[in-house]
Amino acid sequence: MKINSAVKLGTVATFAAVLLAACGSSSSSSNEASKQTLNWMESSALPSMDSATATDVVSGETLNNTNEGLLRFGKNSKVHPGVAKSYTVSKDGKTYTFNLRKSNWSNGTKVTAKDFVYAWQRTVNPKTASQYAYMYAPVKNANEIMTSKKPVSSLGIKAEGNYKVVVTLTQATSYFPSLVASPMFFPQSKAVVDKYGKKFATNAQDNVYNGPYKLTYWTGTSDNWSMSKNTEYWNAKNVKLKKINFKTMKDPQTALSQYQSGKLDATYLSGQQPKNYKNDKQYVERKGASTFYIELNQRKDSMMKNKKARQALSLAINREQFVNKVLADGSTQAKGLVSTGLMSYKGKDFNTAASVPEATNHDLTKAKKLWKEALKETGRSSYNLTLMADDTPAGKNTLEFVQSQWSKLGNIKVTNQSLPFKTRLARSENGQFQAVVSGWGADYPDAISFLEMFTKTNSYNRGKWINNEYNQDIKAADGKDANNQAARWNDLVDAQKTLMKDQGIIPLYQQGKSQLVKSNVKGVVYFPIGANWDFSHAYISK
Repeated sequence: MKINSAVKLGTVATFAAVLLAACGSSSSSSNEASKQTLNWMESSALPSMDSATATDVVSGETLNNTNEGLLRFGKNSKVHPGVAKSYTVSKDGKTYTFNLRKSNWSNGTKVTAKDFVYAWQRTVNPKTASQYAYMYAPVKNANEIMTSKKPVSSLGIKAEGNYKVVVTLTQATSYFPSLVASPMFFPQSKAVVDKYGKKFATNAQDNVYNGPYKLTYWTGTSDNWSMSKNTEYWNAKNVKLKKINFKTMKDPQTALSQYQSGKLDATYLSGQQPKNYKNDKQYVERKGASTFYIELNQRKDSMMKNKKARQALSLAINREQFVNKVLADGSTQAKGLVSTGLMSYKGKDFNTAASVPEATNHDLTKAKKLWKEALKETGRSSYNLTLMADDTPAGKNTLEFVQSQWSKLGNIKVTNQSLPFKTRLARSENGQFQAVVSGWGADYPDAISFLEMFTKTNSYNRGKWINNEYNQDIKAADGKDANNQAARWNDLVDAQKTLMKDQGIIPLYQQGKSQLVKSNVKGVVYFPIGANWDFSHAYISK
């Protein structure tokens, strides 16, 4: 994550933030407009509201709207002032001084520099077991703290009075401002964390918020949750929505019906729905910097450790058919782990430079041959494989399609396991799977946001694929080549090529999202990286 400022960003900027537009009117819509209430569909329930431990996009989206860091993401994924009204950087690029504005938590207490010091130290503390702690690597002593070699108090952040935060980095990291805009760098109130203990952030009430909204309903297990305007927010006068209701809808037809009846102001589309509504004025298509892929558990299973078996499973999948005939929502075939358009150098997209076509091609004849060889090499005549995914429409579609593709290999029995998002996530984290459909969205526009996950010790490397050459390339990109544009680019390109040639994962698709959104919903900002949605300037027009 030690990013060189000379690396040019690709088309991620051209995805642009989208101001929602559509058409529709009804008496219920008029009433909702007067109340400034937005009813928004989600495809998965909310798992966590602890910014130190949350790992998923739904939690990130909710945290991004109920809390605020030193800086804040906005249009075109650019950062702008958040709790910090301004900041300066030393000539050597290693010291950032953030000047905080006076702001409050939702309980009326002051947000101070100490809240950032506490939150950052809590996140990197090994006892917290934060899977996102690795993102603190640029901060002085973070790596040593995470490996218990130094105390948490040595982290390179200090409070100078109530309204100044000074951060010291190990080396210049030009992309650091974008990191501090991410949820895992948000402040936390020590008094509140101590007060609620194990119950902290497990429901709406046992928490405190410093963002545009505050969570007012969420039981911790409920499929629905609500946010209300946070009157203590420093910029509350410009927050127009009074309430946002999030509804988890796993059946796309039910969601569409609720949208048509005015119970939802926005709904995601799946299956045949995008085709049916593609020419509708209410139709909006999003392009995300996120990739979905299959992880294979290589801890103990000799079949999953077999390269030929992994290659066969990948070659058996017709991705073009999947994205065009099954998903049909704007998603595109994955060309690697890193999403296309995220990063470029000298006018060349990362995936063009790091292309390994055979890792994502469809060749059933070759797949059958490799599968047969893998069975022989591992002393098997057949193989039983369970594929796990979320019980969302996209997750179910993926399970059914991949099962049909893998079954063509012969001498394989594929069992599908569709689980609630929270359960699937927990099993993935605990290594309780043979094969699992996973997804990752870039937290910042650089290839290492993806590639760092599959290093030997990273907690997101849940299948435990290990390759020394890969680890060395990532270490070089993060270390000795961090400020050498050409060398760092080559390190990252070589890393993805190694991952793909060894079929460490099976890339499936780069996610697109299709929505229907009512015309009176204005000002919602979408950005393809990080937490995706910002409702702080949204409103319902009259």
